Amino acid sequence: MSEHPSPRRLSRRGLLAVGGAAVAAALVGCGRDDASGTNGDNASGPWSFTDDRPEEVTADARPERVVAFTGSAAALVDFGLGREIVGVFGETKKADGSVEPQAGDLDVESVEILGNVWGEFSVEKYAALRPELLVTHMYDPGAYWYVPDESKDKILPLAPVVTITTARVPMTKPIERYAQLAESLGADLSAPKVTDAKARFEAAAEAVRQAVAANPGIKVMAASGSPDLFYVSNPKVSTDLMYFAELGVDIVVPTKLEAGDYFEALSWENTGKFPADLILLDNRSTALQPTDLAAKPTWKQLPAVQAGQVTPWDAVPRFSYAGAAPLLENLAKAIRGAKKLT
Repeated sequence: MSEHPSPRRLSRRGLLAVGGAAVAAALVGCGRDDASGTNGDNASGPWSFTDDRPEEVTADARPERVVAFTGSAAALVDFGLGREIVGVFGETKKADGSVEPQAGDLDVESVEILGNVWGEFSVEKYAALRPELLVTHMYDPGAYWYVPDESKDKILPLAPVVTITTARVPMTKPIERYAQLAESLGADLSAPKVTDAKARFEAAAEAVRQAVAANPGIKVMAASGSPDLFYVSNPKVSTDLMYFAELGVDIVVPTKLEAGDYFEALSWENTGKFPADLILLDNRSTALQPTDLAAKPTWKQLPAVQAGQVTPWDAVPRFSYAGAAPLLENLAKAIRGAKKLT
């Protein structure tokens, strides 16, 4: 499809109904043991996990055949899962066969790809995998990221479903929740792979704080370009931007928000509405990149563009310490190197 399915598309499509009663709400956001429901080392007994709808998701035994949105699968792999991931959906491979960044360290050759673009999800392949758990992001309450509206009634009954909130909370929250889910599925969060990644993440977060302190007053705008519109993202909704703001980054807050509050859509004539010293530019292949934007006169007139102060932005980050640490490192570097322009 020509337009990338950002959270704004999800909000326009409407919220999906949440089936069943919302139970164990008090468990959401609690400690690892509360959220997991069972000890990760016990594969023989009943399994449960309270997700972010919140619903208590249960199974007779710990799920060993997991199908997930590609970014969710990659996060679970970062926390130590591997053979448990049998299928994925969402952008996984590029047209040239290379792996999409959101796939991270997922072994894409060992999993069934049920769909590689928005709206594509093979129900037949999914059923054939004999799934024991479906995992995906939840950008809006009750909505299943990348599970198509038109086939969700066939997909959701085939296996228990876990959704993790990925909006309106700082990025650390979905990272913690994916860690808890991975542990409930048997991952060892004390493994060096996980603890080293967390240490790197914490160091990167401190690097952002120090960069802001060393170069105060830098105004940052997170944006995405399409042929007709220039989208300015809202740090009060986007989970990564919310966390960047917590670290002290001064991020542009759009004022005329579209449905869902994810962004403000500007005509290309109005791209200069919000002054910015540094632009974080959506780096997904379905968003316009600097070479494409060169044809937009108003883009070229932005002070940050003229100063070369534009840096790639992973608008749908990988919610793990390993996935997020490089984003913070790149942000710290960009802030340290930016000059005040506005």
